[in-house]
Amino acid sequence: MTSIRGVIFDVDGTLIDSNDAHARAWVDALEEFGHKVQFEEVRRRIGMGGDKLLPEVTGISKDSPEGEKISARCSEIFMEQLLPGLRALPGTKELLTELDRRGFKIVVASSAQKEKLRELLKLTGASGVFDGATSASDAEQSKPDPDIVEAALHDLGLPPGEVVMIGDTPYDVEAAARASLRTIGFRSGGWTDSGLAGAIAVYDGPADLLAKLDSSPLAGGAEGASTGPQAEKTPQQRCA
Repeated sequence: MTSIRGVIFDVDGTLIDSNDAHARAWVDALEEFGHKVQFEEVRRRIGMGGDKLLPEVTGISKDSPEGEKISARCSEIFMEQLLPGLRALPGTKELLTELDRRGFKIVVASSAQKEKLRELLKLTGASGVFDGATSASDAEQSKPDPDIVEAALHDLGLPPGEVVMIGDTPYDVEAAARASLRTIGFRSGGWTDSGLAGAIAVYDGPADLLAKLDSSPLAGGAEGASTGPQAEKTPQQRCA
């Protein structure tokens, strides 16, 4: 296997325990507009962008007048009512810090909007390790289309063979594969191993990968990187 030097992280369900909250925000927003949708119908689509989720569960285009109002209300519910109660998954800060120490370049690729992504990354407690962050604002199509992952890959400046994506849904695995990347899967988003088929390895979540790091596809650190303390990233490299 080619040495891995860069890691692209999904955020929701991978670093932050937020998948249920996103589903609840959609269900509540839809109900306010007269659309009764079962929680599980929405929950199993979390991980794809709202531009795909909304038409799949209601037939309403996100770009339609009603779709734009529903999407805006969903964001309000999430940011104002649900975000304050969210936490990073166990081991998130420690995993990110250790990968940074081992010399990996780290970026995130999320279907969330930029403002929402910024607040979620603060919850990791390790936002200073990120070399970049791509969101729905940086791509024409959301996951499982590869646009967001390709934008993150561009930020890394590394060939696909030297990069792995870490995500928690089939949409991450598909988006990565369409960008010619391998994926490490996390069960923390609620999917079983069969749902993460195609991943080169599957772990319970950040803490599990950290505990097994030296036997994982990331063993040994980035090629040619020092295993000592890494230099402080410049303000331009940090993701707010």
